[in-house]
Amino acid sequence: MERKPYKYYDLVMALFVTVLLLSNLLSSAKIIDLGVALGPIAFIFDAGTLVFPISYIFGDILTEVYGYRRARRVIWAGFGATALMGFFVWLTGVLPGEVAWQGYAGQSAYDAILGGVSGLVVASLAAYFVGEFSNSYVLAKMKIATKGRWLWSRTIGSTLVGEGVDSITFFLIATALGVFPPEIIVSLIVTNYILKVGIEVAFTPVTLRVVSALKRAEQEDYYDYDTQFNPFKLEV
Repeated sequence: MERKPYKYYDLVMALFVTVLLLSNLLSSAKIIDLGVALGPIAFIFDAGTLVFPISYIFGDILTEVYGYRRARRVIWAGFGATALMGFFVWLTGVLPGEVAWQGYAGQSAYDAILGGVSGLVVASLAAYFVGEFSNSYVLAKMKIATKGRWLWSRTIGSTLVGEGVDSITFFLIATALGVFPPEIIVSLIVTNYILKVGIEVAFTPVTLRVVSALKRAEQEDYYDYDTQFNPFKLEV
């Protein structure tokens, strides 16, 4: 396959990975309760939900403009970066702390805020893998089915699938690993899914403008007619 030079592909990749890492750190740092309920379900969510949906927006942009194969490479870059972050957060936690640091912060504070990151990363990697690839696959297939029309239907439709798979996988594994208490798992899944899809829908006008601008700038509008959708391939 011919290697076409792109102006902004690496920039989108960098933003994608940054958002992904930030969402994992925030997820461990705080659970937010707005004091709102949907019937018996409290409207609570981990702080990573504020930024994680943006990674799906970048995933939509990558697949729509550059195609599934190049989006797949970026997804694997995010996977590797998240695994690396989880390892070093764990390593830092098990190394002995300096005396003065123990006095003003301490191991208990580190464990309370970042101690769950390692377990969180395990859940995040599993959910990220199935969610992002589901999102990219659905968008690529819908683009062919719609002959490139109705981009809004692809960005929203792929998010409904990807975020659904992601949210269920993430919270089931994270709860099993002790990151979140079991009694709030239903609330977390439901509210996180609603928020993630809602943020994607709200940002749809921005996504459409960015996609349109990138297609013009890159002179690219890729269709995955002959693509092998095996998620374990890395070549483009």
